[in-house]
Amino acid sequence: MNIFTVSFFGHQEIDHIQDIEIRLKKIISLLIKQKEYVDFLVGRECGFDLLVSSIVRQASGDHANSSLVLIMPYIKAEFRNNKESFLNYYDDIEICFESSQAHFKRAIQIRNQIMVDRSDLVVCCIQHKSGGAYKTVQYAQKQNCKIINIADENKNYTEAI
Repeated sequence: MNIFTVSFFGHQEIDHIQDIEIRLKKIISLLIKQKEYVDFLVGRECGFDLLVSSIVRQASGDHANSSLVLIMPYIKAEFRNNKESFLNYYDDIEICFESSQAHFKRAIQIRNQIMVDRSDLVVCCIQHKSGGAYKTVQYAQKQNCKIINIADENKNYTEAI
């Protein structure tokens, strides 16, 4: 089976959320329709991550050719206290070994870089040039990763897929 891997990164606060949601739905639906199997890698650090997870769940619906994978930088109290809910929502949950061994202030960025390294495509929502998501996309650019910034409203996303 040919697995296509996509990771998602975005700012904590997003402007024009309705437009971003529409673009995300389009990209995720295209990926599910065009690829043999898609692993959608997400974190759970901000509203963008939760939005992505919700859209993947909705779009995958009856399709059995995708999985929603939560990549955690380390085991968090939220997970320990709600393990069954997490296991019911995500198709797979991974703890990134490298970030779990790092200082907690660097763990998320290390986890993000590992996600980029695994990905065929990075989908991001970068609306300003600061923060962890922006640093992650800079890293992805240095790795020559294919990137779609859904904050760019004038972009034809199908070309990158």
